[in-house]
Amino acid sequence: MKAAVYGQYYHENLDKILSDIFFFAKEKLIEIVFEEKFYNLICEKNHFQAKTFSSYKDLDNSYDILISIGGDGTILRAATFVRDSGIPILGINAGRLGFLASIPKEKVLYYLDLVHKKEYTLSKRTVLGLETSIKIPELEEINFALNEVSINRKDTTSMIVIETFLNGEYLNSYWADGLIISTPTGSTGYSLSCGGAVLLPDAKSLIITPIAPHNLNTRPIVIPENTEIKLKVSGREEQYLVSLDSRITTITNQNELTVKKKPFDISMISFHDKSFLDTLRNKLLWGEDKRN
Repeated sequence: MKAAVYGQYYHENLDKILSDIFFFAKEKLIEIVFEEKFYNLICEKNHFQAKTFSSYKDLDNSYDILISIGGDGTILRAATFVRDSGIPILGINAGRLGFLASIPKEKVLYYLDLVHKKEYTLSKRTVLGLETSIKIPELEEINFALNEVSINRKDTTSMIVIETFLNGEYLNSYWADGLIISTPTGSTGYSLSCGGAVLLPDAKSLIITPIAPHNLNTRPIVIPENTEIKLKVSGREEQYLVSLDSRITTITNQNELTVKKKPFDISMISFHDKSFLDTLRNKLLWGEDKRN
Protein backbone atom coordinates (compact mmCIF):
# COMPACT_ATOMS: atom_id res chain seq x y z
CA MET A 1 0.00 0.00 0.00
CA LYS A 2 1.22 3.50 -0.84
CA ALA A 3 -0.23 6.74 0.53
CA ALA A 4 0.32 10.41 -0.28
CA VAL A 5 0.01 12.82 2.66
CA TYR A 6 -1.02 16.46 2.29
CA GLY A 7 -1.65 19.39 4.61
CA GLN A 8 -1.56 23.18 4.37
CA TYR A 9 -0.38 24.24 7.81
CA TYR A 10 1.53 23.02 10.81
CA HIS A 11 0.24 23.38 14.35
CA GLU A 12 0.57 21.32 17.50
CA ASN A 13 -2.69 19.48 16.81
CA LEU A 14 -0.89 17.64 14.02
CA ASP A 15 1.78 16.01 16.18
CA LYS A 16 -0.45 13.17 17.41
CA ILE A 17 -1.92 12.63 13.92
CA LEU A 18 1.50 12.44 12.31
CA SER A 19 2.75 10.13 15.04
CA ASP A 20 -0.19 7.77 14.44
CA ILE A 21 0.37 7.81 10.67
CA PHE A 22 4.08 6.99 11.04
CA PHE A 23 3.35 4.25 13.57
CA PHE A 24 0.71 2.66 11.35
CA ALA A 25 2.85 2.92 8.22
CA LYS A 26 5.76 1.21 9.95
CA GLU A 27 3.57 -1.53 11.42
CA LYS A 28 1.77 -2.31 8.15
CA LEU A 29 4.76 -1.67 5.86
CA ILE A 30 2.96 1.19 4.10
CA GLU A 31 4.96 3.62 1.99
CA ILE A 32 4.06 7.23 2.77
CA VAL A 33 5.03 10.19 0.59
CA PHE A 34 4.54 13.79 1.78
CA GLU A 35 3.68 16.83 -0.31
CA GLU A 36 6.92 18.80 -0.41
CA LYS A 37 5.76 22.12 1.07
CA PHE A 38 3.88 20.37 3.87
CA TYR A 39 6.92 18.20 4.57
CA ASN A 40 9.12 21.28 4.90
CA LEU A 41 6.64 22.86 7.33
CA ILE A 42 6.47 19.90 9.68
CA CYS A 43 10.23 19.31 9.49
CA GLU A 44 10.76 22.68 11.15
CA LYS A 45 9.37 21.10 14.34
CA ASN A 46 9.90 17.38 13.72
CA HIS A 47 13.01 15.91 12.13
CA PHE A 48 12.41 12.78 10.09
CA GLN A 49 13.13 11.44 6.65
CA ALA A 50 10.40 10.82 4.08
CA LYS A 51 9.90 10.85 0.35
CA THR A 52 8.07 13.84 -1.16
CA PHE A 53 5.96 14.80 -4.17
CA SER A 54 5.50 18.32 -5.51
CA SER A 55 2.92 18.10 -8.32
CA TYR A 56 -0.15 16.21 -9.43
CA LYS A 57 2.08 14.74 -12.11
CA ASP A 58 3.94 12.83 -9.40
CA LEU A 59 0.81 11.00 -8.25
CA ASP A 60 0.61 7.99 -10.56
CA ASN A 61 -1.43 4.80 -10.29
CA SER A 62 1.01 3.37 -7.72
CA TYR A 63 -0.76 5.43 -5.03
CA ASP A 64 -3.71 3.86 -3.20
CA ILE A 65 -4.95 6.89 -1.24
CA LEU A 66 -4.22 10.54 -0.44
CA ILE A 67 -4.47 11.42 3.25
CA SER A 68 -5.56 15.02 3.78
CA ILE A 69 -4.77 16.45 7.23
CA GLY A 70 -6.66 19.62 8.12
CA GLY A 71 -10.17 20.79 7.40
CA ASP A 72 -12.47 20.93 4.40
CA GLY A 73 -10.35 23.67 2.82
CA THR A 74 -7.37 21.33 2.89
CA ILE A 75 -9.36 18.68 1.04
CA LEU A 76 -10.30 21.21 -1.64
CA ARG A 77 -6.58 21.85 -2.13
CA ALA A 78 -5.85 18.12 -2.05
CA ALA A 79 -8.31 17.65 -4.92
CA THR A 80 -6.03 19.77 -7.13
CA PHE A 81 -3.36 17.09 -6.73
CA VAL A 82 -5.72 14.13 -7.25
CA ARG A 83 -7.60 15.53 -10.27
CA ASP A 84 -8.72 12.75 -12.63
CA SER A 85 -6.27 10.14 -11.29
CA GLY A 86 -8.97 8.26 -9.38
CA ILE A 87 -6.91 8.29 -6.17
CA PRO A 88 -9.41 8.48 -3.26
CA ILE A 89 -9.03 11.07 -0.51
CA LEU A 90 -9.18 10.28 3.21
CA GLY A 91 -9.91 13.41 5.24
CA ILE A 92 -8.57 13.65 8.80
CA ASN A 93 -10.12 16.57 10.66
CA ALA A 94 -7.50 18.62 12.49
CA GLY A 95 -9.74 21.68 12.56
CA ARG A 96 -13.27 22.43 13.74
CA LEU A 97 -16.25 22.15 11.41
CA GLY A 98 -15.70 19.47 8.79
CA PHE A 99 -18.17 17.92 6.36
CA LEU A 100 -15.48 16.41 4.12
CA ALA A 101 -12.72 15.92 6.70
CA SER A 102 -14.83 13.79 9.02
CA ILE A 103 -12.24 11.50 10.66
CA PRO A 104 -11.57 12.74 14.21
CA LYS A 105 -7.91 13.05 15.16
CA GLU A 106 -8.51 10.81 18.19
CA LYS A 107 -9.41 7.83 15.97
CA VAL A 108 -6.81 8.01 13.21
CA LEU A 109 -5.41 4.51 13.88
CA TYR A 110 -8.88 2.96 13.91
CA TYR A 111 -9.88 4.37 10.54
CA LEU A 112 -6.48 3.76 8.95
CA ASP A 113 -6.92 0.12 9.91
CA LEU A 114 -10.31 0.05 8.18
CA VAL A 115 -8.71 1.52 5.06
CA HIS A 116 -5.95 -1.09 5.16
CA LYS A 117 -8.61 -3.82 5.43
CA LYS A 118 -10.52 -2.13 2.58
CA GLU A 119 -13.58 -1.81 4.82
CA TYR A 120 -14.80 1.44 3.31
CA THR A 121 -16.84 2.78 0.42
CA LEU A 122 -16.08 5.44 -2.16
CA SER A 123 -18.29 8.51 -2.37
CA LYS A 124 -18.07 9.92 -5.89
CA ARG A 125 -18.19 13.72 -5.88
CA THR A 126 -19.25 15.88 -8.84
CA VAL A 127 -16.63 18.30 -10.17
CA LEU A 128 -17.42 21.55 -12.02
CA GLY A 129 -15.35 22.88 -14.90
CA LEU A 130 -14.99 26.50 -16.03
CA GLU A 131 -14.41 27.76 -19.57
CA THR A 132 -13.92 31.40 -20.58
CA SER A 133 -14.52 33.07 -23.95
CA ILE A 134 -11.17 34.86 -23.53
CA LYS A 135 -8.40 32.60 -22.28
CA ILE A 136 -7.08 33.26 -18.77
CA PRO A 137 -3.57 31.79 -18.25
CA GLU A 138 -3.98 31.20 -14.51
CA LEU A 139 -7.12 29.13 -15.18
CA GLU A 140 -5.48 26.87 -17.74
CA GLU A 141 -3.71 24.76 -15.11
CA ILE A 142 -6.58 24.30 -12.62
CA ASN A 143 -9.99 25.00 -14.12
CA PHE A 144 -12.21 22.87 -11.93
CA ALA A 145 -13.93 23.07 -8.55
CA LEU A 146 -15.13 20.45 -6.08
CA ASN A 147 -17.32 22.84 -4.05
CA GLU A 148 -18.43 25.74 -6.24
CA VAL A 149 -17.75 28.30 -8.90
CA SER A 150 -18.70 31.75 -7.68
CA ILE A 151 -18.87 35.21 -9.26
CA ASN A 152 -18.44 38.28 -7.05
CA ARG A 153 -18.30 42.06 -7.51
CA LYS A 154 -14.87 43.71 -7.38
CA ASP A 155 -13.71 47.22 -6.45
CA THR A 156 -17.26 48.46 -5.99
CA THR A 157 -20.13 48.50 -3.51
CA SER A 158 -22.60 48.43 -6.39
CA MET A 159 -24.37 45.29 -7.52
CA ILE A 160 -23.41 43.45 -10.67
CA VAL A 161 -25.78 41.98 -13.25
CA ILE A 162 -25.27 38.32 -14.15
CA GLU A 163 -27.21 37.14 -17.21
CA THR A 164 -27.68 33.41 -16.84
CA PHE A 165 -28.50 30.84 -19.53
CA LEU A 166 -29.24 27.13 -19.04
CA ASN A 167 -28.47 24.98 -22.08
CA GLY A 168 -28.78 28.11 -24.20
CA GLU A 169 -32.14 29.19 -22.75
CA TYR A 170 -32.34 32.46 -20.82
CA LEU A 171 -33.04 31.94 -17.09
CA ASN A 172 -32.60 35.28 -15.33
CA SER A 173 -30.53 38.42 -14.94
CA TYR A 174 -29.38 38.37 -11.34
CA TRP A 175 -28.94 41.83 -9.80
CA ALA A 176 -26.81 40.85 -6.83
CA ASP A 177 -23.43 40.92 -5.14
CA GLY A 178 -22.66 37.69 -6.95
CA LEU A 179 -23.74 34.19 -7.87
CA ILE A 180 -22.76 30.73 -6.65
CA ILE A 181 -22.94 27.55 -8.74
CA SER A 182 -22.55 24.72 -6.27
CA THR A 183 -22.08 20.96 -6.44
CA PRO A 184 -23.77 18.70 -3.88
CA THR A 185 -20.44 18.65 -2.00
CA GLY A 186 -20.41 22.46 -1.90
CA SER A 187 -24.05 22.71 -0.86
CA THR A 188 -22.99 22.79 2.82
CA GLY A 189 -20.51 25.62 2.19
CA TYR A 190 -20.84 29.10 0.66
CA SER A 191 -24.19 28.27 -0.94
CA LEU A 192 -25.71 27.19 2.38
CA SER A 193 -24.67 30.46 4.04
CA CYS A 194 -26.50 32.33 1.26
CA GLY A 195 -29.73 30.36 1.67
CA GLY A 196 -29.12 27.44 -0.68
CA ALA A 197 -30.49 23.95 -0.08
CA VAL A 198 -28.46 21.04 1.29
CA LEU A 199 -27.99 18.25 -1.26
CA LEU A 200 -26.90 14.71 -0.48
CA PRO A 201 -23.47 13.95 -1.99
CA ASP A 202 -24.87 11.49 -4.56
CA ALA A 203 -27.59 13.87 -5.82
CA LYS A 204 -27.19 14.44 -9.55
CA SER A 205 -27.91 18.14 -9.27
CA LEU A 206 -26.35 21.59 -9.00
CA ILE A 207 -27.55 24.68 -7.14
CA ILE A 208 -27.55 28.25 -8.46
CA THR A 209 -27.60 30.58 -5.45
CA PRO A 210 -27.62 34.40 -5.69
CA ILE A 211 -25.55 36.39 -3.20
CA ALA A 212 -27.59 39.23 -1.63
CA PRO A 213 -29.98 39.62 -4.60
CA HIS A 214 -31.74 42.95 -5.19
CA ASN A 215 -35.05 41.23 -5.93
CA LEU A 216 -36.26 39.51 -2.78
CA ASN A 217 -38.31 37.01 -4.78
CA THR A 218 -35.14 35.65 -6.39
CA ARG A 219 -34.39 32.28 -4.83
CA PRO A 220 -31.82 29.49 -5.26
CA ILE A 221 -32.69 26.99 -7.96
CA VAL A 222 -31.72 23.30 -8.25
CA ILE A 223 -30.89 22.08 -11.76
CA PRO A 224 -29.70 18.78 -13.31
CA GLU A 225 -25.93 18.29 -13.11
CA ASN A 226 -25.58 17.89 -16.89
CA THR A 227 -26.83 21.45 -17.50
CA GLU A 228 -24.49 23.84 -19.33
CA ILE A 229 -24.54 27.25 -17.60
CA LYS A 230 -23.47 30.40 -19.47
CA LEU A 231 -22.89 33.65 -17.61
CA LYS A 232 -22.49 37.23 -18.87
CA VAL A 233 -21.50 39.83 -16.26
CA SER A 234 -21.93 43.60 -16.42
CA GLY A 235 -21.69 46.42 -13.90
CA ARG A 236 -20.18 49.81 -13.11
CA GLU A 237 -16.69 48.34 -12.89
CA GLU A 238 -14.88 46.68 -15.80
CA GLN A 239 -13.82 43.64 -13.78
CA TYR A 240 -15.29 41.03 -11.49
CA LEU A 241 -13.98 38.14 -9.41
CA VAL A 242 -14.33 34.45 -10.17
CA SER A 243 -13.42 31.80 -7.63
CA LEU A 244 -13.07 28.06 -8.03
CA ASP A 245 -13.30 26.83 -4.46
CA SER A 246 -10.62 28.97 -2.77
CA ARG A 247 -8.74 29.98 -5.94
CA ILE A 248 -9.63 33.51 -7.06
CA THR A 249 -8.91 35.38 -10.29
CA THR A 250 -10.00 38.69 -11.85
CA ILE A 251 -11.90 38.65 -15.14
CA THR A 252 -13.09 41.49 -17.40
CA ASN A 253 -16.76 42.04 -18.22
CA GLN A 254 -16.14 41.11 -21.85
CA ASN A 255 -15.19 37.59 -20.81
CA GLU A 256 -18.16 35.20 -20.77
CA LEU A 257 -18.17 32.09 -18.59
CA THR A 258 -19.37 28.56 -19.22
CA VAL A 259 -19.77 26.23 -16.24
CA LYS A 260 -20.49 22.54 -16.68
CA LYS A 261 -19.78 19.18 -15.09
CA LYS A 262 -16.34 17.72 -15.69
CA PRO A 263 -16.09 14.18 -17.11
CA PHE A 264 -14.39 12.89 -13.93
CA ASP A 265 -15.30 12.65 -10.25
CA ILE A 266 -13.30 13.07 -7.04
CA SER A 267 -13.52 10.00 -4.77
CA MET A 268 -13.88 10.46 -1.02
CA ILE A 269 -13.36 7.55 1.37
CA SER A 270 -16.35 7.04 3.66
CA PHE A 271 -17.25 4.56 6.38
CA HIS A 272 -20.48 2.91 7.53
CA ASP A 273 -20.38 4.73 10.89
CA LYS A 274 -19.71 8.15 9.32
CA SER A 275 -22.74 8.80 7.13
CA PHE A 276 -23.51 12.19 5.62
CA LEU A 277 -26.78 12.39 7.57
CA ASP A 278 -24.91 11.80 10.84
CA THR A 279 -22.49 14.56 9.89
CA LEU A 280 -25.36 16.94 9.13
CA ARG A 281 -26.97 16.36 12.50
CA ASN A 282 -23.70 16.66 14.40
CA LYS A 283 -22.24 19.67 12.59
CA LEU A 284 -25.45 21.71 12.18
CA LEU A 285 -26.86 20.65 15.57
CA TRP A 286 -30.12 19.46 14.03
CA GLY A 287 -32.49 18.21 16.68
CA GLU A 288 -30.61 20.03 19.45
CA ASP A 289 -32.70 22.20 21.73
CA LYS A 290 -31.36 23.77 24.90
CA ARG A 291 -34.87 23.62 26.39
CA ASN A 292 -34.77 19.80 26.41
